[in-house]
Amino acid sequence: MSELFDPIQIRGTRLRNRIFTAPMCQYSVMARDGVPTSWHLVHLGSIAAGGSSLVVAEATAVSAEGRISDRDTGLWNDEQADAWRPIAAYVASQGAVPGIQLAHAGRKASTWAPWGEEGRHGSIPEEHGGWPTVAPSSIAFDGFAVPTELDADGLEAIVSDFADAAARAVRAGFGMVELHAAHGYLLHEFLSPASNRRTDAYGGSLENRARLLLRVVSSVRAVIGELPLFVRFSASDWAPTGWDVDACATVAGWCADAGADFFDISSGGNVQADIPIGPGYQVPFAERVKHSTGLPVSAVGIITEPSQAAEIVRSGRADAVSLARELLRDPHFPLRAAHELGVDLAYWPPQYLRARWR
Repeated sequence: MSELFDPIQIRGTRLRNRIFTAPMCQYSVMARDGVPTSWHLVHLGSIAAGGSSLVVAEATAVSAEGRISDRDTGLWNDEQADAWRPIAAYVASQGAVPGIQLAHAGRKASTWAPWGEEGRHGSIPEEHGGWPTVAPSSIAFDGFAVPTELDADGLEAIVSDFADAAARAVRAGFGMVELHAAHGYLLHEFLSPASNRRTDAYGGSLENRARLLLRVVSSVRAVIGELPLFVRFSASDWAPTGWDVDACATVAGWCADAGADFFDISSGGNVQADIPIGPGYQVPFAERVKHSTGLPVSAVGIITEPSQAAEIVRSGRADAVSLARELLRDPHFPLRAAHELGVDLAYWPPQYLRARWR
């Protein structure tokens, strides 16, 4: 079995350990133009210097209409790509692979950012700068505006938008692309029978509900060459009539056939549900997908201790761990974890060597 600090090879890309940085929305584009800022450079750069092997930038919209909030980053134009370039370059300079998560928020788009908006929640009214949302079906997320069902032209535009954004990601210097098919955003909405009530070729059977995601995987693979392509899934809606881990494993296999390499397994976000949150609560989903398909996966969700992360990898429950909030608390978690686990790392930043534990 692998150890937490063993390297991992994905296509032609070597990652220096099994600690990945999960994408984390920062809601920090105060100009509301999708252009990343110095905040993103410092935020992602500090985590890269802290020893993560893969640093994935936040859910980045493939179109202006696909943003979760009006403060999200984007990759729908060249100005945004140009602003991402020095950020990706700095992450790479610290020995980490810079990745980006491409996303369309679907029926959960056009919402107030979760901080700095004076307690406003839910959908942004159009008179305050909001915009109409789209989805597989005209079914609102609880408390949000009712979306418009995507027609044939809209579906074609979605596929093109993902491919165009992926091409810009390559030009910006990113070394990995992840597709966001989790947390109740557009691609997840198509997968789940709780949000997809279509009767055409994109609804009904599992094959039909997966059709849009598989088209996106294929179109993105065609433009990114041999870069690693990840898909982030919610493995369960935590609802009896929703999306579940068995369907997730099946679709992951189809995605692999279409060109995806690796699967980041989360859960929830598509419907309101009571979720029994606790340390490592989503790891069984990653383990299930890995063992039923043989595909490589990362586990995410309240992984906060070095020994816990090491056990997940060593036991073979997942091939890597993706950390989020723990890296907000401690961007140098990998350096600390190596010390606690008795691993001698060669990639301490030389500026910080005086602080190295002895």
